[in-house]
Amino acid sequence: MTAKPAITPRLTAEERRDAVVAAAVVEFGGGGLAGTSTEAIARRAGVSQPYLFQLFGTKKELFIAVVRKCFERTSAHFQAVGRTARARTTDPAALLEEMGASYGELIKDRDLLMVQLHAYAACSDPEIRDIVRDEFGRLYREVARLSGAGEAALETWFAYGMLCNLGTALGLPNLKAGALRLLATGGVDAA
Repeated sequence: MTAKPAITPRLTAEERRDAVVAAAVVEFGGGGLAGTSTEAIARRAGVSQPYLFQLFGTKKELFIAVVRKCFERTSAHFQAVGRTARARTTDPAALLEEMGASYGELIKDRDLLMVQLHAYAACSDPEIRDIVRDEFGRLYREVARLSGAGEAALETWFAYGMLCNLGTALGLPNLKAGALRLLATGGVDAA
């Protein structure tokens, strides 16, 4: 007796879009906008290249969808942490501290981190620059709303977040005070 083949449900166009975006996060994370082929994305997503273009139109449109998805994921992460932290405190500094401490876990996802860095690198394209600026602004406003922190505290918090991105990208996820100066002069491993 032969086994019947498993019947797999057909995915909706929206589910396919989500699968393509998930595959594109990995591929764009590795190669950026210029260095990633749509063929590689289609292969990873299990769709044809023409279908990929049917869903997104252009490679740049897909890249923009990926950038938006990554900002959305970061915002959702901070919303969840902020809600949980607000149950314990309303102190803006404490709320920023909890959201910041949790960020290290989020950027352990190297694909997410690298897409973020590639998004900034692709800002020579005016359309991408506008999208990244809008998404970053939205994230800033969300963290401000969640924490209640003032402008100076938010500026410092976001600056340190960018430093965390750099440290994690360099394989130094636990940067300590003064470690960057020592790293730059070749004096010490910063971890």
